[in-house]
Amino acid sequence: MRRRDFITLLGGAAAAWPLTARAQPSMPVIGFLGAVSPDGFGERTRGFLQGLKEAGFSDGENVLIDYRWADNQLDRLPGMAADLVRKRVTVIVATGGTIPAIAAKAATATIPIVFTIPEDPVTLGLVASLSRPGGNLTGVNLFIGELMSKRLELFREIVPEMSRVAVFVNSANRARAESQMREAEAAGAAMKLQVQIVNVATASEINAAFTALAKDRPDALFVSPDPFFIGRRAQLATQAARNAFPTSFSTRDFPEAGGLMSYGTSIVDAYRQAGIYTGRILKGGKPADMPVIQATKFEMIINIETARMLGLVIPSSLLARADEVIE
Repeated sequence: MRRRDFITLLGGAAAAWPLTARAQPSMPVIGFLGAVSPDGFGERTRGFLQGLKEAGFSDGENVLIDYRWADNQLDRLPGMAADLVRKRVTVIVATGGTIPAIAAKAATATIPIVFTIPEDPVTLGLVASLSRPGGNLTGVNLFIGELMSKRLELFREIVPEMSRVAVFVNSANRARAESQMREAEAAGAAMKLQVQIVNVATASEINAAFTALAKDRPDALFVSPDPFFIGRRAQLATQAARNAFPTSFSTRDFPEAGGLMSYGTSIVDAYRQAGIYTGRILKGGKPADMPVIQATKFEMIINIETARMLGLVIPSSLLARADEVIE
């Protein structure tokens, strides 16, 4: 084959290659490691993308995002994290709880990791300290799991005669369940409340728990923060309405699905901050020198339509303090 014919043939083949195959190999890749599923995670993802944009990066333009979702099958996370490491992503974003961050840390000591977690990352051994993480991890501490006392205080304004509360914990996430159980029992004791811990780990166990509680009739139901419950928010809201249980949650996902109220960290803002941190790392920032962000923006959401359905009158003083009232 003559040289000119070969060059012509090569040029034609290159033109036929997929666009992705011709993308610049230098474009950084973010490995997005999520414990749950994309369903119901949209607001968080949009918050992350907004923060990333504020830092100067947009997916498909100057950075690529490789999403990996465990769909609440937490045992899949170590393998997914290892696969992202094999693909040599530029940075890993570990979301949807503590376990993704732990899995990512176990998979690599060199690739930067940005986490969003509800527990103290120092106690978990993820970082050396909040001010100087010292390794390849940093991120946002959501403070979701330390607000049980505040949630009980707010709920007592709605149900002043409250004396017995049930608390759902995810028994499949043992470490977090034990932590939340201790927190709930301590907060309940301080307010002279009887606390009943209910272990659930599947959709059928949620239904069975509501059937049992319908006979026992506690004054309120509190659902502890856990990615599993986010994935079952519609089921929880529906069962709570069907059984006429006033219910408190930790994030806005639940009152948006029909639950009564939530109080906790502004999750969207926390993920925006995680996006900003990811952008800083893409620009050369080192996790070891980037202090862990402690969430300071909290929000209370009340579904007034659900309150009416339950026959509850929300005090005007509480409505005035709510960040959003859903009609």
